[in-house]
Amino acid sequence: MALLTSLNHRLLSRRALLSAGAAAGLSAVLLPLASEAADVIGTPAGEIRPFRADIPEAALEDLRRRLAETRWPDGETVTDRSQGVEPDRLKELVGYWQSSYDWRKAESRLNAFPQFLTNIDGVDIHFIHVRSRHENALPLIMTHGWPGSVFELLDVIGPLTDPTAHGGTAEDAFHLVIPSIPGFGFSGKPSTTGWNPQRIAAAWDVLMKRLDYISYVAQGGDWGAIISDALGREAPDGLLAIHVNRIERATTFPSDAAQALRNGGTAPDNLSADEKLVFDEARNFLNNGFGYAAIMSTRPETVGYGIADSPVGLAAWLYDKIADWVFTRGDPEQALGKEAILDNITLYWLTNTGPSSGRIYFENAMAGAKLSEVKVPVAVTIFPGEVYKPPKHWLSKAYPKLVYYNRASKGGHFAAWEEPELFSQEIRAGFKTVRS
Repeated sequence: MALLTSLNHRLLSRRALLSAGAAAGLSAVLLPLASEAADVIGTPAGEIRPFRADIPEAALEDLRRRLAETRWPDGETVTDRSQGVEPDRLKELVGYWQSSYDWRKAESRLNAFPQFLTNIDGVDIHFIHVRSRHENALPLIMTHGWPGSVFELLDVIGPLTDPTAHGGTAEDAFHLVIPSIPGFGFSGKPSTTGWNPQRIAAAWDVLMKRLDYISYVAQGGDWGAIISDALGREAPDGLLAIHVNRIERATTFPSDAAQALRNGGTAPDNLSADEKLVFDEARNFLNNGFGYAAIMSTRPETVGYGIADSPVGLAAWLYDKIADWVFTRGDPEQALGKEAILDNITLYWLTNTGPSSGRIYFENAMAGAKLSEVKVPVAVTIFPGEVYKPPKHWLSKAYPKLVYYNRASKGGHFAAWEEPELFSQEIRAGFKTVRS
């Protein structure tokens, strides 16, 4: 391994790590190369190393070569998205990916924030850590989902850590920790089973306390919401509250509606018109949009061969669900922009985490349903483009300490990515009671 200077490689003390992420200057210190991350695997527990993404140029050349040599499938036999991503739309995206897209811009954007690696329970965890310059900022660990990554959360770092520059007050400030889920991005890939949301939640508690945060809050959407829920069920010492922008159906549906959903039936008559709409949307998702999860819950390795070998196969796999879940249904470019979509897809490709990221579905299925209530205060924001939008009174069983519930005016499943300013306002509002 090519050695950097001893300054770059020396361990930072925990206090130094806290100050290194000060929001007043978001640039990171010189850090180890992403290509050297494998050499960090297995370092002693408790050690925290600075990290910097630096993908070898050969990997980018290989990506462009593979894109140029793509063998495309025949055209679909329908005129809509019912069979998946339309070839014309994907070909346009891939053409731009091959000829015009610049990963180095994405890499520089990521490296503008302090990043680190630490080994927890045998797996290296990559995380961004930005300290607010405001006194009494509230520590917050925020978790991404699938098919996303830390890229979907970058635009909320400024509003959350420096709220006075984004329409908030100093009392709204957070110290922010954004980890990559094991098997995603620059985090390590578990080599054994058992890394389910409960185990990840336990690792997040270790991470926050390793950073000397004795009390903190947690937030997430998609898998981040499930991991935050798991934290809330365990309620470790120091966890003050959680905020989620995605709700698990199993723990919130009325019992008769949940049974009807499992049996493929219609909405019970006792539901209101608005509740029946929620039921019908959930049933449609299970019948027509849940196949990806069924595959990864049962055979993640099988689909993994194709998405590890073909960047276009990977792009189609990820793009299909991004398109399904943004507020601008079927048009993610309008919601996110072409560059942002490709930043996320390229991260999956360069780290070969298409297969490993899918295993969280398998692990969750093996762990079984966790239906116990969340023990800490909970804040919920429902975005209109989300797949499942339960009314407030449905949440009481899962969240008996619900302290905040709001329906946002815009935004979809990837709320922080799509509407960072609005999302940040919701996080501030959701955790307001924790500060009082």
